[in-house]
Amino acid sequence: MLQDTVKFIQNLYKTEAFIPLHEPRFIGNEKKYLNECIDSTFVSSVGKFVDQFEAEFARMVGAKYAVATVNGTAALHISLILAGVEGEDEVITQPLTFIATANAISYIGAKPIFLDVDLDTMGLSPKALRDFLEKHCVVTDGKCLNRSTGKRVKACVPMHTFGHPCRIDEIKAICDKWHISLVEDAAESLGSYYKEKHTGTFGCVGAFSFNGNKIITSGGGGVIVTDDEALAKRAKHITTTAKVPHKWEYVHDEIGYNYRLPNLNAALLCAQLEQLESFLENKRMLAAEYKQFFTSQNIRFVEEPADARSNYWLNAILLEDAGERDAFLEYTNSNAVMTRPIWALMNKLEMFKECQCGNLENSLFLEERVVNIPSSVRL
Repeated sequence: MLQDTVKFIQNLYKTEAFIPLHEPRFIGNEKKYLNECIDSTFVSSVGKFVDQFEAEFARMVGAKYAVATVNGTAALHISLILAGVEGEDEVITQPLTFIATANAISYIGAKPIFLDVDLDTMGLSPKALRDFLEKHCVVTDGKCLNRSTGKRVKACVPMHTFGHPCRIDEIKAICDKWHISLVEDAAESLGSYYKEKHTGTFGCVGAFSFNGNKIITSGGGGVIVTDDEALAKRAKHITTTAKVPHKWEYVHDEIGYNYRLPNLNAALLCAQLEQLESFLENKRMLAAEYKQFFTSQNIRFVEEPADARSNYWLNAILLEDAGERDAFLEYTNSNAVMTRPIWALMNKLEMFKECQCGNLENSLFLEERVVNIPSSVRL
């Protein structure tokens, strides 16, 4: 099986050289727009490409407003601030996620609560969320309070794992009932839809990432989306050091952040966004070929959940146990095919090991078995 898998992936990418997990493709107007940006001399956080990207991105995902940031973690950090999260608050999220999700919560001084994921979506489980709230929480004066700790549960941050949408409509309904702000970590799910609505647009705010390994990239970059005009204006204000607009004076009216996306990066993103649809089509074709191959090998290929259209950012398979997973990782990586395991659970990391958790049965099962395989757009 291992030898056949390597040969199959080499045939897919038509090479026996090193095959990375996910590399960017710059095959459109990237150099043209970069040269235009350089010639304009507006290479920092002011320039036409920033405004153009924000407008085009908002239109593409179906949000009213988009505010570009220097990276996806910054976008999530600011999104939590916009949602009203404060120090000593608690924020519900999933343990099966990239570290940025838990880090962004911690930047504010809030504390994560880790609840289980669904096996089919690998994203936060509505049932786990409902069970936890009914067992541990109460709504008092319009606030959700954790009876176990006495602290306010202010927000919930589900993450759409590898671009597969979680049951976000159910999660939103639960959050609304319990007076909890919904902040979507859509870092991996650009181009993914749940019930024909783009991920990142279900909550009060959503955050996306354009890191170098994402479907479209500017080397870094992120964006906040919202339908709330006041939140959008505040996002733009505090991501630009909270400077009060003036022709020459430098006056700042609150603690702000130097999180705005440079015009250079926005120029890249404008060119990348033009190619998004073709990239998505290419990746869905790749996923279909993977599904056919791994089904023939009696290995489960992770498919888009019901009612969803996934971007298949990172393709994944589910192996029998940790032993088979480790053997697969060793063989493929030793034969120039990059593969990786899913993340270690957040609650196992030293800085989060004291956080409150629910029953994490599904998360533990997936942690031991999921492996990502090469998922770059094929030229």
